[in-house]
Amino acid sequence: MPSNEIVPLVNSISEQIYLSLKSKILTGELAPGTRLLVLEIARQFQVSQAPVREALERLKQEGLITGIRNKGSVVSNITSKEIRDLFILREIIEGYAVRTTMPTLTEADYEELEAMIQRMEKAVEQNDTLRILELDMDFHGFFYKRCDNQAILELWNHMRTKVMRFMAISNRHHTTEMLADWHRRLIDALRTGDSEAAEAAFIEHMHAYKFIHLD
Repeated sequence: MPSNEIVPLVNSISEQIYLSLKSKILTGELAPGTRLLVLEIARQFQVSQAPVREALERLKQEGLITGIRNKGSVVSNITSKEIRDLFILREIIEGYAVRTTMPTLTEADYEELEAMIQRMEKAVEQNDTLRILELDMDFHGFFYKRCDNQAILELWNHMRTKVMRFMAISNRHHTTEMLADWHRRLIDALRTGDSEAAEAAFIEHMHAYKFIHLD
């Protein structure tokens, strides 16, 4: 039936617009304060306004854009203090997530984590910024999901995009060639069975990103 064909098409267009704008925001092509005009984006993608508005709403929910009176949607700002606050929180909850998850890890889990790293390597080879960031977040998100604490998972889901955004900024200053190796070292730390050492390795990994200043 026609109605069954239209919905996937609209969703596909909206998804394309969302991913395109998200990638441009994360890579810095769309800088903080940049206005996102519905009509202009619709013309660019040669679509109606509806999928554009849907894509912008998703970006707004993730905190990547914000609504400002008389300006409409603009790319949101992110400050050094926000990042410092996030990293303090992340050290606390990710340390807990790693410690709690570690005793439950099976060989299948390690294979899943290694598969993520292999996909990460491929994304680095292809210089696919958005994919690199998503896989990095998937790797760390694995422990938030597996620690069996809904409150911690909700915190992670809330801050994930902001962490991605800051890491995108950091990656502009540092090569990502060693990213897969860094994550393999985390797996090695997990395999030792020493929860304190594993937690320390994850925190040290986070500290590598703390020295980029945004303002």
